[in-house]
Amino acid sequence: MSPRPTREQTQRQTRARLLAAAAELIADHGVNGTSIEQIADRAGYSRGAFYSNFKDKYDLVLELLLDQTRQGIDEVSALDHSTLEPLRQYNRDRAPHITSWLTLRMELFLHVLRHPELRPRLAEREHLARTALQAGIEHHFASTGRTPPADPAQLALIVHALEDGLLIQKSLTPDELPDDLAVDAYLLLIRSWTALSDKENPT
Repeated sequence: MSPRPTREQTQRQTRARLLAAAAELIADHGVNGTSIEQIADRAGYSRGAFYSNFKDKYDLVLELLLDQTRQGIDEVSALDHSTLEPLRQYNRDRAPHITSWLTLRMELFLHVLRHPELRPRLAEREHLARTALQAGIEHHFASTGRTPPADPAQLALIVHALEDGLLIQKSLTPDELPDDLAVDAYLLLIRSWTALSDKENPT
């Protein structure tokens, strides 16, 4: 006989099923169009099970956003970075989900503006994304023996902000912009910063 799952394992499973159910519903109906009852019902649990794991719907959505961000970082880290093609393909593959991803973030952002006590939770997600970008920028300059023209954390913030802007433009005009536009924008910035580094630090 298989050993009975521990209470901690059962709670992790319940939490994971609630998050998975919420992801499916929010993709179809948005955050505001999805209720706690719908999430619990889709996952096969009661409202009590929901409140045993999350304070409210936005607590769950913040956790969902963090989970998806961590998953995205892990997926990009696992790519072959000897060429840009794997990264381009990754962006093409996620293009159909851009609108739902952006909607989730924008609805959360608006909610956090009205409830500033939640700001650190959303800021945690942004910090995760920027830290991953910073690591990539630092790796590029270290591997080429160059000195970054500015603090890599600041450069990562610029890339992150540009990516957000491109996501908005892509969602508004999906047929006019290529799915891997963010890769081209990143490459343009890196080339510009590399040239600036060479100019400021001539050999």
